[in-house]
Parts: sequence; structure tokens; C-alpha cells
Amino acid sequence: MKIPKTLSTYCPKCKKHSEHTLSLYKKGRDSSLAAGNRRYARKQEGYGGQRKPKQRQTAKTTKKQTLLFKCRTCGYTIQKFGIRLRKAEITA
Repeated sequence: MKIPKTLSTYCPKCKKHSEHTLSLYKKGRDSSLAAGNRRYARKQEGYGGQRKPKQRQTAKTTKKQTLLFKCRTCGYTIQKFGIRLRKAEITA
């Protein structure tokens, strides 16, 4: 799906419609010091093999893409969740 680079939509901070720049959300790097990762590492060490089953097959063919709308006037960022797309392409 082709998505325009700029779009006029409502900004809750400005409380009016204004021009927004669009981008796709990208996940940040995982923290190795997060509680879940520390717990998993503790379970993995030593003998006994893999603790949790490795995921072999996925049920879905697409992922839900999150769009980021950044207001041009105030810089406020809004996330629009859950558009299921095969490929999102931001065009000029």
C-alpha cells in the first residue's frame, strides 16, 4: 500500500487539523538487562537444552504496521495502530 509522506489530520495538542509527516514505527533494540531477558538467560544456562520451544511456523502472512504521525507545527507524535499490510511504502 502506498502512503503519502505528508497528510493533513487532527492534532490533539494543537486541537486543530494540521499537516503531519508520516513514518513507519520501528522497534528499538532489546535491552539485555530487562527482567524477562535476565530470567530467560538464567533459565538457559547450564545443561538441559532449550527451555522454551522455538517457533517454527507463523499463522499470519502479514504483520500489523504502526504509523507515526508527527505534527509539523508542534512536533507532537501520534501512533496509529494495527493496519494489517503486506508492504507499506511511503511515497513523496
